[in-house]
Amino acid sequence: MARTLKSGMSAESKLSIQESVQQTVRGIISDIRTRGDAALRELSQQFDGWSPPAFRLTQAQIEAAVAQVPPEQLASIRFSLAQVQTFARAQRASIQDVEIQTIPGVTLGHRVLPMNSVACYVPGGRYPMVASAIMSVATAKVAGVGRVVAVTPPKDGQPYPATVATMHLSGADEIYIMGGVQALAALALGTESIAPVDMLVGPGNAYVAEAKRQLFGQVGIDLLAGPTETLIIADDSVDAEMVATDLLGQAEHGTNSPAVLLTTSERLANEVPGEIERQLKTLATAEVAGQAWRDYGQIILALDDAEMVRVADEIASEHVQILTRDPDYFLKNMTNYGSLFLGPETNVAYGDKAIGTNHILPTGRAARYTGGLWVGKYLKTVTYQRATREASVIVGRHTSVICGIEGFAGHQRQADLRVERFSQGTPDPVGAAD
Repeated sequence: MARTLKSGMSAESKLSIQESVQQTVRGIISDIRTRGDAALRELSQQFDGWSPPAFRLTQAQIEAAVAQVPPEQLASIRFSLAQVQTFARAQRASIQDVEIQTIPGVTLGHRVLPMNSVACYVPGGRYPMVASAIMSVATAKVAGVGRVVAVTPPKDGQPYPATVATMHLSGADEIYIMGGVQALAALALGTESIAPVDMLVGPGNAYVAEAKRQLFGQVGIDLLAGPTETLIIADDSVDAEMVATDLLGQAEHGTNSPAVLLTTSERLANEVPGEIERQLKTLATAEVAGQAWRDYGQIILALDDAEMVRVADEIASEHVQILTRDPDYFLKNMTNYGSLFLGPETNVAYGDKAIGTNHILPTGRAARYTGGLWVGKYLKTVTYQRATREASVIVGRHTSVICGIEGFAGHQRQADLRVERFSQGTPDPVGAAD
């Protein structure tokens, strides 16, 4: 049976933090709903020190931001953009409209339609998440969304040029500089100056995730992408340096980012804590990564690969990195994860930035019931049906029986009317009017 050698924060402490976040978010959303732009401006000044003449950037401001980004950075942004677009186009091509005849005279079908408008939130607090603009905006445009709004908080009191440039290159139709819960609430509810959208997408901290949860229903959401999670599955074929590097590489996202090692190697389990402490001495983001490891890091020792699959599926982590002799065993057998990184040749940072899969992934064990952001999240499948008069009689008779069983008299009359008219050869009133 698997043994936990290092535990993270207690469930009680996590619940207390979550309740505090919920209360704060509820108050901000209520304020935006009641006071609109005035609340947005006050909250933006309070949290970001930012109160510009307008939150939406003009074309001139966007062009000026692009001009500030060094050419070598633009080249890497374009590389990442091309990889994400290529994979997204392949995904979009796999989703097709359908039309079939189920019985003679009955035609059923579905159409795959993009959302009319979405808002893509790009985090920019501690780190300006340039790649998130590609993941959300570019994928929405490949899906065919008509109005794609990109929003990000200011960095050091100004729009961050590289993020603005990436939003623009990815195809954003509107770019706003505003952050956090107040930005999502304004875009979901609408204000005097901001037209509401149909869906919110994008990653963020616990407050952003909670805002999406509370706003769901008013708008759609992609998923609840909260603090970054990473799970490394390893055996004795990998060394402690690589494992520690990859754990800390994700722990630096935030002080509440879980980083878990699940291993069959007792040697590795014993060596990794010391290696982490060694690397923290020189890591530029050690203050954040170190606290995340202390509060949310775990080490779990399992008996064999089968037990690692069982434990990993229970954890249902956002990112799962496989550092074992047989990575394909986990690809074939695991079912609950946001994205798998197979073998030492790839890692979560590749997926986060440039390899082409989407880095907006389910957290908080949501991988049990959903995947990450992809073109399909921006699409809705809507159905239609048509029938000949002869087929309407057949379907109507069965519909009438089922309506009788359920007690739906009005439904039953709808069916019976068609049976009466079309079985007697009464002209179709719809067809006669054409």
